[in-house]
Amino acid sequence: MVTDKIALDTNIAVDVLNAKTATITLLEAYNTIYLPVTVCGELLFGAKNSSKKVQNEQKYKDFIAQYEVLNVHDAVAEEYAEIRKQLKDKGNPIPENDIWIAAICKVNDVPLITHDKHFSHVEGLAIIHIPFVS
Repeated sequence: MVTDKIALDTNIAVDVLNAKTATITLLEAYNTIYLPVTVCGELLFGAKNSSKKVQNEQKYKDFIAQYEVLNVHDAVAEEYAEIRKQLKDKGNPIPENDIWIAAICKVNDVPLITHDKHFSHVEGLAIIHIPFVS
């Protein structure tokens, strides 16, 4: 069954880059796949920080170019602040970049596919959690 849309968390994007068959097969069920701009930044940092910088940077740029990038704007910034405050008040902090990813997905009404369980602490975020398999 083909569904509408999904956004990739960084760990899922890495699965695709590493040609993990199970992840790629799962993503075939979606018409539209998005990358939050924060995920793009994390991927590009990983490339620049690798031993094969030039090769990986081009590979990651080509990968990013295949998808529609969801950017940050004022509504995302407002949602980020709201999520961060809620997480602080509940005592459930998550990584800073993941708050941005969650905010981007919530504002754009796009479910997030991830290996990370901590996204479940973000109220109102539609998540597809798939366990990490090495």
